[in-house]
Amino acid sequence: MSERNDSRATEFILTGFPGLHPEYYGLVSALLFFMYLMTVIANASVLLLFATNRCLHKPVYYIILNVSVCDLLFSTTTLPKIISRYWFKSGSISFFGCFVQMFFVHYLGSVNSFIFFLMAFDRYCAICHPLKYTVVLKNINTHIFSLTAWMIASPLPLMLVIRAYPLPYCGPNVISHCFCDHIGITVLACTDRALYAVPAFISAMITLLVPLAFIVFSYCSILMEVSKIAGWKNRLKSLSTCSTQLIIISLYYLPRCFVYLSSVVGISFRADVRIVIIMLYSLGPPMVNPLIYCLRAKDIRECLWKQFYRIVPPTSFKPSGLTIGWGFSVCFSADVRIVIVMLYSLVPPMVNPLIYCLRAKDIRLCLWKQFYRIVPPKESAGDKPSPSA
Repeated sequence: MSERNDSRATEFILTGFPGLHPEYYGLVSALLFFMYLMTVIANASVLLLFATNRCLHKPVYYIILNVSVCDLLFSTTTLPKIISRYWFKSGSISFFGCFVQMFFVHYLGSVNSFIFFLMAFDRYCAICHPLKYTVVLKNINTHIFSLTAWMIASPLPLMLVIRAYPLPYCGPNVISHCFCDHIGITVLACTDRALYAVPAFISAMITLLVPLAFIVFSYCSILMEVSKIAGWKNRLKSLSTCSTQLIIISLYYLPRCFVYLSSVVGISFRADVRIVIIMLYSLGPPMVNPLIYCLRAKDIRECLWKQFYRIVPPTSFKPSGLTIGWGFSVCFSADVRIVIVMLYSLVPPMVNPLIYCLRAKDIRLCLWKQFYRIVPPKESAGDKPSPSA
């Protein structure tokens, strides 16, 4: 907290999830740390796979590589600080550090939008103009487009930071969020916020809606083009080439559009619920996107199998003549054997609780009870709580 007029805040305090009971701090920090660890491992694996396999050096995978880098940077920008907030009870962030984080939060969000624009353009050219695809989207052109996306995303977030930094922050220095963003910071300024909120809203709409407009146009054009193809199998085959990109784009845009539209039509969320929604759509996709690449992209799947066979050669699965009646002899090197032993020893304890929660009705009910203790459901005047709630 700073003195008025003559001084300003030297640091900000991130509240994280308002109303969260201290006894759940350890659980929340462990969950966030697990999300961050999985995000780093998954996206770093995609980068390593791309670096070691020339068969992935194609325009469509260069674009996916940009998404993976952006996801990795966004998670690294936001998650470590909020993890320390609950793990070490260290919620303070320096004044300058908060504005640096604010810049990267908005900058990386803008980069994602423009990369998705490029992703939709790639599929639009591949299906609607296949003869021009190899000319327009050569590797060198894809590099130029990607670099342009990273460059044009910076002016608007930089403008927001430059305008917000010199404001007088002479009141409370508590930010009701898990990371520093423009709204969370400027609402603390001791001045008329309207002069700064309107330009910020306009820049957010430009960053979000301009790429989204082209994405909608491109996929409508793709659907019209695919409808001209004879036979359902051929149509599905053409659409399947867009499925990976469409899933990733939907995970990014649909939750954001829902939050923006809900505020327009008058649907309001409690502060804690709103923060949970923002954290889910901000940090969920970076963790699951690599899984989508691996499940949907044939070339990436094949490269993964190649890497696996380098560790465990297929010849090691040939049956031994002496043990043909008893089983198969598989020979692993000592380090591979240790990795396998660690996997089957440590993975089940990690995933078993998830299986209990998904399959056991009583455990699910208990989890909902605990959830409703943290986030009580709203009741109307004449309602009574359900016995099973």
